[in-house]
Amino acid sequence: MRDKLRVSMGTLKVLGLELLSTDADTTTAYLQTYHPAKCRANCLFCAQARGSSADLTYIARGVYPPRDTESVVSRIGVAYEHGLLERACIQTMNYPDLLDDLMFLVDRLGNKSDIPVSVSVFPVGVDNLRRLKNAGVDRIVVPLDAATPKLFDRIKGASSGSPYSWDTHRIFLDKAVEVFGSGKVGTHLIIGLGESVDEALGLIDELAGEGIYTALFAYTPIEKTQLGGGPPDIRVYRIIQLASYLIEQGISSFDKMSYSGEPDYGVSDRLLDEIVSSGAPFRTRGCPGCNRPYSTEKPGGVCYNYPRRLGKRDLDLVLEQLGLR
Repeated sequence: MRDKLRVSMGTLKVLGLELLSTDADTTTAYLQTYHPAKCRANCLFCAQARGSSADLTYIARGVYPPRDTESVVSRIGVAYEHGLLERACIQTMNYPDLLDDLMFLVDRLGNKSDIPVSVSVFPVGVDNLRRLKNAGVDRIVVPLDAATPKLFDRIKGASSGSPYSWDTHRIFLDKAVEVFGSGKVGTHLIIGLGESVDEALGLIDELAGEGIYTALFAYTPIEKTQLGGGPPDIRVYRIIQLASYLIEQGISSFDKMSYSGEPDYGVSDRLLDEIVSSGAPFRTRGCPGCNRPYSTEKPGGVCYNYPRRLGKRDLDLVLEQLGLR
């Protein structure tokens, strides 16, 4: 099915293939290899999971309709040359022949432009990591999604009917660092699956020490998926955002922080005020050029990850959500 691929609606807007009204355009082309059936895995939060009855076009809150591969890839090349896009990110699902489809898409993107390419994939073996790197992929993301082995097992491991395990994912992340290098490997962490603040930040700190960066997502319930529940408390999310920023920037560390009562981030009040006022901790983080507009929130609703610079009203709201005003 290489003549098709799935493309986010925000990407289609930038490529001139959809009309949308948004306050922030995507700066990364978000793509997914195309397969008409369900994924072989059964991650409970996912619309594409084997046991889900949700619409296949959803990834988190984003809609990824299928489009013609050559048309999309050609337009991505033009958009990159004109500075409209900074990166292409290929999402994957687990199905037969995925790696062949993935290599084909990486090759087509490379033939059209020099746009940097990230790939988000489950453990596929070290040899395939080398194949992807040699084909031009510059960053690899291996989503853990859950903050602890127990949550992982329940939500996307053996207890959910998936073929994944925490240990295999963690080992594969370390192998990816060996192949791609420190700072070139990332993971996804979904906040709101039942983890504590300490569990989330302990993992982020551990991964940062291994040269692995963490992209934060707010859990987004999707109709007809298997998990249910609601999005995380915004104050908790903001605390994790701020603390994780300090950890990944090397400004503070998990062992200097405390969350009993008022949070202590292990830095002076003056420095904390400067960092919060910059707005940087609350913007979307991940691979360079990634801003994922409204992938986990509705426009006009509570914004978990800002896809643009924060204005004064945004910062005032963030301060209120953090309990700093």
